[in-house]
This record gives sequence, C-alpha cells and structure tokens, in this order.
Amino acid sequence: MSENAPCYAPSRCAPLDRLIRTKRDHPLQSVEELVADTFEDDEELDEFLAFTHSERHNIPS
Repeated sequence: MSENAPCYAPSRCAPLDRLIRTKRDHPLQSVEELVADTFEDDEELDEFLAFTHSERHNIPS
C-alpha cells in the first residue's frame, strides 16, 4: 500500500503519529501557516463557487 493512499482498513493503516511526522516537519505555530493563495481575488472565488454549486446540483450554465 502506498504511504499516500487513503486507508479504509484501520488495522492496516499507519499509526497517526507516523502520518503526522511524514506530513509536517514541525508543529503549527500559527493558523497563518495554513493560508494558501488559491484564488487571485474574490471574483475568481465566486466564479469557482458558482461553478461548483451548479455542477453539484446539475444546473445548466
């Protein structure tokens, strides 16, 4: 099983502490460390949210 693959059988999953060590090299010091600049501006975010909503609810564009 790949280390990055989701595990659906808890008896075969890696221990939580090992997973945490492989994902992060230090504890979070601030929530700001989780900030990602995914969208250029609020308009781009709004377009993405509208698209996602219409796709999930089968609303024609």
